[in-house]
Amino acid sequence: MSLAPHFTYRPIGILRSPYARRIDAPHQGTVTQGTETREAATATLALAEWLEGEILQDLDGFERLWLIYALHRSDGWTSRVKPPRGGPKRGVFATRSPHRPNAIGLSAVELVKIEGRTLHLRGVDLLDGTPILDIKPYVPYADAFPDAKAGWIDELDAQLGRHSAPGPRKPR
Repeated sequence: MSLAPHFTYRPIGILRSPYARRIDAPHQGTVTQGTETREAATATLALAEWLEGEILQDLDGFERLWLIYALHRSDGWTSRVKPPRGGPKRGVFATRSPHRPNAIGLSAVELVKIEGRTLHLRGVDLLDGTPILDIKPYVPYADAFPDAKAGWIDELDAQLGRHSAPGPRKPR
């Protein structure tokens, strides 16, 4: 029996966003209902010192980016979770829950501008201080599948309306 390999990643930067607590952040960056401003949040990402500035070359002109990040505040995982939109518990791989076997997240965000070694972003759902592991350009012809089926989410959309999602949770 062989053991699975372990991986170690070094953040390329730390995201600065207006969301200090999980209950403040929207469940999806494009769903701002229930947030304080009702607008897509802005954030900044300054490159870590160990990276050369040329790493950002040719990124200007992309409207959206994929951020791959560590869910640094995740408190463990479970195989089934209750989605924020309601319904029964679902297998964690059928959700976007942060409670995953590997605490890795993925968000598509808008690139507003690049100033030196800092990226200005909009439409984030990440907490302040989130370690960013990688950035990849969003390429519409390869990344967008508007007619793709979304399983149980399609059923909820039929009941609640497409793109309905709760805003941030209220403190208990």
